[in-house]
Amino acid sequence: MPYRSPVADFSYVLNNVVDFEQVLQSEKFAEADGDMVSAILTEAGRLCDDVIAPLNRGGDLEGARLENGVVRTSPGYADAFSAIAEGGWVSISGDPHYGGMGLPMTVAAAVNDMMSGACIALQLNPLLTQGQIEALEHHASDELKDLYLPKLMSGEWTGTMNLTEPHAGSDVGALRSKAEPNGDGTYAVSGQKIYITWGDGDFINNVCHLVLARLPDGKPGTKGISLFMVPKYLPDDNGNPGEANSLRVVSLEHKMGIHGSPTAVMEFDGAKGWLVGEKHGGMAAMFTMMNNARLMVGVQGVGVAEAAYQKALDYAMERKQGRTPVGDGDGAIIDHADVRRMLAEMRSEVFAARAIALSCAVAIDMGNATGDKDWIARGAFLTPIAKAFGSETGMKVSEMGVQIHGGMGFIEETGAAQFSRDVRITAIYEGTNGIQSMDLVARKLMDGGDAACAILEEIERHAEAARAKQPRMAEAVWNARENLCEATEWMLNQKDLNERFAGSVPYLMAWGRVLGAHFHLKAACAEEGNGPRTKLARFYINRLLPDHASNLAYAMAGAEDVYALSAKDLSA
Repeated sequence: MPYRSPVADFSYVLNNVVDFEQVLQSEKFAEADGDMVSAILTEAGRLCDDVIAPLNRGGDLEGARLENGVVRTSPGYADAFSAIAEGGWVSISGDPHYGGMGLPMTVAAAVNDMMSGACIALQLNPLLTQGQIEALEHHASDELKDLYLPKLMSGEWTGTMNLTEPHAGSDVGALRSKAEPNGDGTYAVSGQKIYITWGDGDFINNVCHLVLARLPDGKPGTKGISLFMVPKYLPDDNGNPGEANSLRVVSLEHKMGIHGSPTAVMEFDGAKGWLVGEKHGGMAAMFTMMNNARLMVGVQGVGVAEAAYQKALDYAMERKQGRTPVGDGDGAIIDHADVRRMLAEMRSEVFAARAIALSCAVAIDMGNATGDKDWIARGAFLTPIAKAFGSETGMKVSEMGVQIHGGMGFIEETGAAQFSRDVRITAIYEGTNGIQSMDLVARKLMDGGDAACAILEEIERHAEAARAKQPRMAEAVWNARENLCEATEWMLNQKDLNERFAGSVPYLMAWGRVLGAHFHLKAACAEEGNGPRTKLARFYINRLLPDHASNLAYAMAGAEDVYALSAKDLSA
């Protein structure tokens, strides 16, 4: 069967697990209500199922290519993007003043989840534009906003972000791109950028590049970097694409996956650009775009995991192989214990990662709606967890999908391997998962652990309340919360950050495990009787939650034995 958007799952999570109602009750989002959100998700699901998903396999087989300087996109992408743009899906959370829907980011996250499951390579296009819209809303001059935002929100123009250079990956401060004043308020931007997602396309009227570069008086490092809007075509007096700017696509990367998404090497040769935000304040402006993009990358992982799970489930229900122990079974491999175990694990992991991402989105929405520092801190704390845990879930679930297909999973014609190849990038771009974990144990604990402790207290309160309905599961979650609290105290007591960094990834994954169990418990408590969500929660809490203990032991082992192995030892 083809991909089916999990609209019912979103409704359950939003209504019963992540307290989305408080977002709708806020003054900022007062015009939205549950019925509107339900209708929007249903319509988005229909678009994903009927228009976008049928392009996923074709885009993998016939990816984007560069022909005589023109980026040719995969068959059907132009029409599908037109449907995305015409439906207003690019600007779900954009400012209505410039043509956006003005809906909560939580709704945008749900839609991006479905679009990622349908076709992540195409979904990357509106995702990058959404990030650029957010950066411009916060940092651009009114003149730039008036010119660019309506075009970006309508989907007439698309956006990119240009950070990485051949010699400057995660170390953005090492970039060499420069910007020279032209004397008329514009700048001549020169340099080469790599890994530019959707750097161009044959159905795009204008590609708007946000480029990090250094002004002549810019200091070394990240503090001397500025941000510039550098369009492919210079807007004319009427705001329409005019003269071609001095930039080009040098080449497209030959990649492991997401073949339908053109990943460009871009060259800027004195291209005309406009300053976005303050001089030398480029990183702050770009991080406005990147922070929420990190959440959406986690969402991408969840979306692809959903698609991989659905494909594996369909195959397991149809494939007959050997005798099965289920009395009324028909010989399908879903009745074999190990296959059933993998499917249950896939399903429960997807639910946990999705709930974490949507909870993060709710916190961001509440921070935007109220300005409350606690909500803002909660959203910031959950962001690296949502990004890393979501992308790790995507990789794990997709790999298990290949395993369920057996030998046919290794054969490309089934399409099972594509999910594994496509989702692998999510653990790398927008800050590797290692960087996310370092951010969690360093910057996100700079408040003395206040944001972390607030979430831990919430988990404790709910576990206590859940004892009446689900005593065994509540006890397990309560105990895991205690262990995570102790590990957080250990992290806070390490003044040498490298002691934290050595175990930061397992620490983050432990957070994902405990949060996942917390949300599974909430889902079970909201369900009457021993229904499927309660059974799924029991599986997750009994079998997967115990992972948190080994992760925390690893996290608190420090750096000594890591560095005891020298470079020479590792190469011996």
